[in-house]
Amino acid sequence: MASKGHQFPPQHQPTQPGKEYIMVPRPQFSTSEYKPSNKLVNKVALVTGGDSGIGRSVCYCFALEGATVAFTYVKGQEDRDAADTLQILRECRTAEGKEPVAMAVAADLGFDKECKRVVEEVVAAFGRIDILVNGAAEQYTGTVEEIDEKRLERVFRTNIFSQFFMVRHALKHMKEGSAIINTTSVTAYKGHLQLLDYAATKGAIVSFTRALALQLASKGIRVNGVAPGPIWTPLIPASFDNEDIESFGSDVLMKRAGQPIEVAPSYVFLACNHCSSYFTGQILHPNGGTIVNG
Repeated sequence: MASKGHQFPPQHQPTQPGKEYIMVPRPQFSTSEYKPSNKLVNKVALVTGGDSGIGRSVCYCFALEGATVAFTYVKGQEDRDAADTLQILRECRTAEGKEPVAMAVAADLGFDKECKRVVEEVVAAFGRIDILVNGAAEQYTGTVEEIDEKRLERVFRTNIFSQFFMVRHALKHMKEGSAIINTTSVTAYKGHLQLLDYAATKGAIVSFTRALALQLASKGIRVNGVAPGPIWTPLIPASFDNEDIESFGSDVLMKRAGQPIEVAPSYVFLACNHCSSYFTGQILHPNGGTIVNG
């Protein structure tokens, strides 16, 4: 167990997206304490960035709850993690002992045509989309002077442009009772000394979620978000140096980083109509005790 103030062993991945299979320790996507109860039976879910981190745990919990799950990953960089996630999903069982159906789609979601293709492939396979989870993201450290136009555009494309693109194409295949869940971050509310452009995109996602909820309420489609705090995912070793890794998460009230499985149930709640039918335009905050107002 990590000592106080030292959460994880030193490690760094030189490129993004980060790779879960080489992290030490591996993020926890599951727990024996999670008991599925058929919350998402006969639902089709599309999860962007579902190959690792929070996305993998969301896919896993959705599958346990009976959903058919499709997720995206970056070809040539996340192939191993995507294959591992597919295997995990195919090995898990629902509350009734059924084997979930799952598929992985490679894409660069920063571009509209790629998002359109992803939606078309999922609809061709499963006929519709009931739940859309926008979770793909990237982040880099640096000062405002160090953030050039190329990097700024890249971060915004991946983190917020992709959410616009995915929604505009998925909506054609979503009916009343469907749900959209956008991943934002605690950094949208409190900022971050090292993650200026990332924090800016996450703030945009909060406003996007609230405005989109207003637009889609008349269609019976709920739109909500999740704003995780410091969670142990591949983004972390691919973004920070050894010193930051060792103390990652120790500054929150609970004095530790969270695990993906501690966040994924928030997505299950928001995806399930009989759990969250009166929720739209809202953000859930699994963040280890940071008080958020706004």
